[in-house]
Amino acid sequence: MTARQAVVLAAGRGTRLGALAADTPKPLLDLAGRPLLLRTLDALAGSGIEHAIVVVGHLGDRIAAALADDPIPGLRLDLVTQHRLDGTARALALAAPRLDDGPFLVTWGDVFVESVNYARLLAAAADADGALLVNGVDDPWAGAAVYLDAGWRVTRVVEKPPRGTSATRWNNAGPAVLRPWVWPFIEALQPSPRGEYELPRAVAAAVEAGRTLLAVPVEGPWFDIGTPESLAAARRYAEGRRGGIVQP
Repeated sequence: MTARQAVVLAAGRGTRLGALAADTPKPLLDLAGRPLLLRTLDALAGSGIEHAIVVVGHLGDRIAAALADDPIPGLRLDLVTQHRLDGTARALALAAPRLDDGPFLVTWGDVFVESVNYARLLAAAADADGALLVNGVDDPWAGAAVYLDAGWRVTRVVEKPPRGTSATRWNNAGPAVLRPWVWPFIEALQPSPRGEYELPRAVAAAVEAGRTLLAVPVEGPWFDIGTPESLAAARRYAEGRRGGIVQP
């Protein structure tokens, strides 16, 4: 069964972006003439998603206004508000009442990848418990280390491993396809050292409990729009794509 519904987590403050996100929600930062969130929703609709729930928080009224002003053809949108910014797992749980009992794609409002990755992720999850997009890095210490077997099955996920301790080059890129089995794992979460309830920890617990998730390597570049440097790199790439020049 292929997912036709999605959740976009777009509640964060973007504090590392400083003045760039002081008055503009991070998901609405411009990339070559179109806000990142709208680019993501375009890509989801183009991949067969029919219903998307956007979880907003910081400056959520501005996100709501932007979505109302520029509806995505063929995509039904709902908004829910995360009043207490206590982590991505809690943000996803807020969307649960709006989802049906089938699989769903979840992605981050500050992750920018080529649209083809969403279709590849949905296809991989059709015959498994779920799927996880991964990107190759020198050391996944800043994200979540993803360990795989020879068949691209996820065998372990380690959130924020100490620098230099990982024996895998694969990092959790963010987007995933999950099913309702995730809700008990979210409910069982304890807060991280940062005091947040983090979705990768729930995914890690599910894998440890025997859920079968397939890893899908990112096609093209991957940008986590969390710093001025990553935003600038994403903008250069998006401008290159618009001008017909692919820039790394």
